[in-house]
Amino acid sequence: MSQPLFHTPLYDLHVNMGAKMVPFAGYDMPVQYALGVKKEHLHCRDAAGLFDVSHMGQLRLRGENAAKMLEMLVPVDIIDLPIGKQRYAFFTNEVGGIEDDLMVTNFGDHLFIVVNAACKTEDIAHLQAHLLADVELEVIEDRALLALQGPKAAEVLAKLNPQVREMVFMDAARLELLGQECYVSRSGYTGEDGFEISVPNSHAVALATALLEDDNVEWIGLGARDSLRLECGLCLYGHDLDKSTTPVEASLLWGISKVRRTGGDRAGGFIGADVILTQMETKAVDRKRVGLMGQTKAPVREGSPLFDADNHQVGIVTSGTFGPSIAMPVAMAYVTTSCSQLDTVLFAEVRSKRLPMTVTKMPFVAQRYFRGE
Repeated sequence: MSQPLFHTPLYDLHVNMGAKMVPFAGYDMPVQYALGVKKEHLHCRDAAGLFDVSHMGQLRLRGENAAKMLEMLVPVDIIDLPIGKQRYAFFTNEVGGIEDDLMVTNFGDHLFIVVNAACKTEDIAHLQAHLLADVELEVIEDRALLALQGPKAAEVLAKLNPQVREMVFMDAARLELLGQECYVSRSGYTGEDGFEISVPNSHAVALATALLEDDNVEWIGLGARDSLRLECGLCLYGHDLDKSTTPVEASLLWGISKVRRTGGDRAGGFIGADVILTQMETKAVDRKRVGLMGQTKAPVREGSPLFDADNHQVGIVTSGTFGPSIAMPVAMAYVTTSCSQLDTVLFAEVRSKRLPMTVTKMPFVAQRYFRGE
């Protein structure tokens, strides 16, 4: 028998709003609301969308050597991460593959970590297995997580606390919202300006309701969340990233801090460093993650094989959809390195037809993070 699904603190609110609920990472989650995926997507691009991401794992690392310990597991500069700043990271394994991607925030007295829902049990075990003697791991069970995304997100959230206007992309702060201390970061996974808000479970409904009272805000489900992140070239773990894929193959070199690279002050020292740093130096990888844009209007889905002009299979699509913002099919794929150059034409097999797609620079839609005036 299947395990019962978990509910986020906002479950009843979703149901009352007419959400279509689906199983996702062990939770019953809203995939769409009455607006439908396309209109939700476009509303987030034009105004502000509210996402329930409470299924994700929230963790705290405490102790003098917390940053040092985390650097053993990620190829990222954590020791010099300033207080009040957030950074993207990924756990790596012995073969250089990616175990999960995550966000790390330095709140001064602890590191606040958000991990993917489907990986959080494994991530917690991974962290526990590598804890240093003076480092404590706390799994946060009493907080929900909301994402407010879109060009009007700052205007909306500033009504509850004007301090958010002073934040820029990847800033983080403990701020009061409706009388409760929330962990607020100016970040998100739509490519738009916006915020992620960790709020006590007991006040999640009140905060969501207050945000939804603004005419600019609509609930956005998992369907539009997926199309929004894909248009902006953002990977989804378990699809575009996995345990057998290295950051070099995934075109995530920007996520490996300079100080952790060969020649850096703290070069290596993370799991799989030999594999990853060698790949960086030699550029010797057999496949690369690329963006693809369709030449027809037919969407190309995950799992579609890709062929070159000589009918050789050269890759596979890992994420694909019809991009509502640009009215064109977009996809991410892994292809042989020889086929990864921009403007290369490949053919996706969809229901026994070969559809032409062009290797295209990502993001497909420009990212609009707020980095200051």
